[in-house]
Amino acid sequence: MNIAFIPIDNRPVCYNLAKQIVRINKDIKFFIPERSLLGSLDKIANIKGLLNWLKNLPKIDYIVLSLDTIAYGGLIPSRRSKASFEEIKNNVEYLKEILQSKNCKIFAFSSIMRISNNNINQEEKEYWNLWGKKIFEYSYNFHKNKNTMSDIPNEILNDYLNTRKRNFEINKLFLNWEKEGFFDTLVFSKDDCAEYGINVIEAQELKKLGAYIKTGADEIPLTLLARTCKNPKLKIAPIFLSEQNKNLISNYEDISIEKSVKNQLELADCEITTTENADILLYINNFENQQGEIVMNIPTLPYSGKWEIPSKPYMIADVRFANGADNEFVKKLFEKGFDKNFYGYSAWNTSANSLGSLICAGKIYFQSQLINKDLKQEFIKLQITRFLDDWAYQANVRQTLNKPDEKKCKELMKPFEEKIFEIFKTRYNINYKFPWNRLFEVEIEFN
Repeated sequence: MNIAFIPIDNRPVCYNLAKQIVRINKDIKFFIPERSLLGSLDKIANIKGLLNWLKNLPKIDYIVLSLDTIAYGGLIPSRRSKASFEEIKNNVEYLKEILQSKNCKIFAFSSIMRISNNNINQEEKEYWNLWGKKIFEYSYNFHKNKNTMSDIPNEILNDYLNTRKRNFEINKLFLNWEKEGFFDTLVFSKDDCAEYGINVIEAQELKKLGAYIKTGADEIPLTLLARTCKNPKLKIAPIFLSEQNKNLISNYEDISIEKSVKNQLELADCEITTTENADILLYINNFENQQGEIVMNIPTLPYSGKWEIPSKPYMIADVRFANGADNEFVKKLFEKGFDKNFYGYSAWNTSANSLGSLICAGKIYFQSQLINKDLKQEFIKLQITRFLDDWAYQANVRQTLNKPDEKKCKELMKPFEEKIFEIFKTRYNINYKFPWNRLFEVEIEFN
């Protein structure tokens, strides 16, 4: 099966993770553009280069595509770009022309522009450092109370609203393509959601027009990648470790953790079933009062129950905390170890991020075990990456760093490496990088 994949940008979780996952299945021939063509925190993607790459691909079966990458140069540029509607329309019309010539299935997604509730302009326009919270409040009150009063300068508010309107019109254009039968699957993503906001209004309007809306963002290309794997249709049984709290809502999301799990499984084209009938059990270490977040000093109760290794294939979404693992839970996992039934772990960022990436890896690995069983080491490398990133770094080492420092990070990660190597009975020389020069993401490099 030949799959082409255009990520959101060049972050490790958007670029490297997809490559790591497909390495565990020899049945997939994976085409991904050079990393240098993709956007970063302060650079837009080489749109012309990506279109040429796409045009020159050999015969493929599926294209998994971030439409923001071609339309604006990436997810972050979609919020910053000064390009006009007509300029962006020209980019995507040429994309459509190329895709029509490929005669393959197209799984695509486009974002509904987020509204972050802070004054950090790292991923927003420059004026966000002064007016971000005010813009969020304006958006919230506009939706909830129909209140248009604001002390935001007119030129800033108008620029923001015009950027939103432009992106919304582009999304309606994509939706029209879907109605023409152009996409096999088209998803519109809601990222960093609140209960009210202009982004929520846009999502509601798109839904009325027939759009499929999903909470999440960065994981969606991976969930769509999972969707390409049709045989067999994987049967998955969700098991919440705090069953009575599955109705609680995760940080950065607007739906319950139970619904988030259901949406991810459905988009990945998995069948939700009972534990008796499941191919894989999906354990969710969910929160009991509120979702914690270590880096933001938001506490929550750690997992206090027992853990026993299941007797059938299983995978684990550790979402008790956002942006990192539950240390107490990981301790229990390591005490028991992992056997042949282990199909993956994830605690990457938001609940949707963890679930989507985990389900993708679990589904592709399950399929690979039906074809060939000689890819265990690639699967182990994937799991080492997740534990080094989600547990060792995000839940522990990140809290002790004041700035990106590769040498200090390597020193601090050493004891965590030793524990992980002991668990997985292997050893690698690992280096660490900060590709976006910030602490939010680390890159795990095997040497």
